[in-house]
Amino acid sequence: MNDLRADCTRCFALCCVVPAFAKSVDFAIDKPARTPCPNLAGDFRCGIHTKLRDTGFTGCTVYDCFGAGQQVAQVTFGGTSWRDDPASAATMFDVFPVMRQLHELLWYLTEVLDLAPARALHPAARDLKTTIEALTAGSPEELLALDVGPYWEQANAVLLRASELVRGKGKNRRGADLIGKDLKGATMRASNLRGAYLIGTNLKGADLRLVDFIGADLRGANLSGADLTGSFFLTQAQLDAAKGDRATKLPTSLTHPAHWH
Repeated sequence: MNDLRADCTRCFALCCVVPAFAKSVDFAIDKPARTPCPNLAGDFRCGIHTKLRDTGFTGCTVYDCFGAGQQVAQVTFGGTSWRDDPASAATMFDVFPVMRQLHELLWYLTEVLDLAPARALHPAARDLKTTIEALTAGSPEELLALDVGPYWEQANAVLLRASELVRGKGKNRRGADLIGKDLKGATMRASNLRGAYLIGTNLKGADLRLVDFIGADLRGANLSGADLTGSFFLTQAQLDAAKGDRATKLPTSLTHPAHWH
């Protein structure tokens, strides 16, 4: 999945320009869309990268473009930045969110191919992945004309079935409101936590093996000592938004966030 991981050295800081920031606990300032963050340096690097959490920009530390930034910068626009070619800026900024959706789809479909219990779905996942990969190589005009919705629908059917095959008879807690709940040591193995609200939830020492985490909000959730072995559709950004420690067991494709140490 290396090509689906953000490589900021090959991007033009699109995530620091395109989105709008609203002053909140996640962002220390208001920033209009399509406006460079005042912390952005001339080399497209963040001037306060090592101090983001300490200066009120936690939201920046948990953002993930799934590699869309470098795809837009290096492939779609051939390595020419919006600063070098201001006339391309508006189009580049419009293309970025489209590419991000495509790369997010590729991330999940790639994970399906790593789920042995879902091997019956591998051909369908592989075919759809190939189709979407071809779309990411399109021109700016082709990408802007693209309706990503139907591809999400196709992918979601595959992802849902894959989840069922992996989890077996696990409990369905899809969209559950578990904000602030004390679930310390809870057994939630093979649960469906799609879209669940786990903001500030105490999951210390919980059994979260084989859990479907797609779209779950883990901001501030305490995962210290929890076992997430074999959990799936979980992204690094979700982990970065949570709390944990060295005792937290993670899927092999993910790493312990630096602020957990």
